[in-house]
Amino acid sequence: MSKIVNRTLDFFEAFATAKRPLVLSELMKVLGIPVSSAHDVLRALEERGYIYEVRPRGGYYPTARLFDLAKVLVDNDPFLARVQPVLEKLRDQAQESVFLMKAGEGSLTYVSVIDADSPLRLSVKVGEPLRALHATSAGKAYLASLEPAEQDRILAALNLKALTPQTLTSKAALKKDVAASEERGWFLNREESVEDSLTVSARFQWQGAIYVITVAGSVKRMERKIDNVVKWLKAAAAELDQPVAAALG
Repeated sequence: MSKIVNRTLDFFEAFATAKRPLVLSELMKVLGIPVSSAHDVLRALEERGYIYEVRPRGGYYPTARLFDLAKVLVDNDPFLARVQPVLEKLRDQAQESVFLMKAGEGSLTYVSVIDADSPLRLSVKVGEPLRALHATSAGKAYLASLEPAEQDRILAALNLKALTPQTLTSKAALKKDVAASEERGWFLNREESVEDSLTVSARFQWQGAIYVITVAGSVKRMERKIDNVVKWLKAAAAELDQPVAAALG
């Protein structure tokens, strides 16, 4: 990615982190870039209406233009328009948080995060990568989608670090778990990535791409209703696993 694109994105993330107006010297320091570079990006964003000066020497802050633009994009996303109602229904049925991830080359990225009233103690955001393929139900669902040679290649590159005492750190044990989970049609993570958390996942295809749905909650809550949650999860994945023409029609 080019430096100018990175710097522009870094600008907005700096404001989101600070949650207040920032002066040029602060932006330069936070982003670690020369004052001339910070000034150039700031002026370009100001001219396009994405940044404004709160008051003379009082710092700069993003306008609502970026929000308005993002809202138009999200509101007209044909994929999210199709999947969001299904994910919200699953959240309401399970009364737990629901995540949607898209598979990439050896990774998964969150594309939708729908929190329940009692969210799991996981702080995940849209656009972030999945924490660990080997210690999550979503990661296992992705690994199961791969051809054997590709799965072996991905596993060989993974660091099977123990995140909790329950994490599978043996490639043989992980492959056995993935194969058994694929056979039953859903994937489980019981305290393998975060203590006192239980997640279940299932995957579907959309226009040739692999997506994974995850329901996440505390061990105590999830174990009381695991059979129903799995039933609702598999139904949601099956509903979304349709040809594009049928899904959009």
